[in-house]
Amino acid sequence: MTLQNPLLPLQNLAREIFISMSCMKMRKWREKNALGSSSNWQVEVGEPTMRTVGSLDCELIKESSSNPVFMRKDTKNSFQWRIRNLPYPKDVYSVSVEKDQRCCVIHTTNKKYYKKFSIPDLDRFQLPLDCTALSFTHANNTLIISYQKPPEILAAEEELQKELKKIKAANDGDGECKTQ
Repeated sequence: MTLQNPLLPLQNLAREIFISMSCMKMRKWREKNALGSSSNWQVEVGEPTMRTVGSLDCELIKESSSNPVFMRKDTKNSFQWRIRNLPYPKDVYSVSVEKDQRCCVIHTTNKKYYKKFSIPDLDRFQLPLDCTALSFTHANNTLIISYQKPPEILAAEEELQKELKKIKAANDGDGECKTQ
C-alpha cells in the first residue's frame, strides 16, 4: 500500500507499507519550490531508486559497483542503517554519537571510510540522542548500525498502525461502484 499525504503546503510525504507485516518499506519526501514545481524525491527509509537507464550522465560516467552503499531499513524496535561493500573487520569500525551536532558518526581506524548521518525521526519529535541506544555489527561485507527507538516514537508508530488498520477496513469492500 502506498500512502501520500501533504504535510505542509510545500512538503509531500509518501510511504510504502506492507500491511500484513506492519512494516514500512519506504519513506520519501518531496518539497515544492516557490514557483510550485516539485523537487526530486529524497529517500529517508528504504533503498534509493536507481537512475533511469538511458540518461546521458549514466552512459558517460558510471559509479563503481564496489563503492559503499548507505541505506536505512527500520525494524519494529530500532532504526537501522546498512552500509554494503565495507570489507574491513568489525574492530576497524567506530560508531559514535555527536550530541552537539545531533548526528551519528562512522569512521574506520584505517581512514578508508567516514560518514555522518542524522536521525530525522528524533529531530521531528525533538528527542535527544542517546549513545547507549546505538550499536553495530558487521557481517558479509555489510556494516549494520542499530539505534533503539525511544518509547515516544514506538507509541507514535503504534498509533499510525491503528490508523492504517482503519483505512484498510474502510477499503475492504467489494470495490464495485453502485450508481443506481
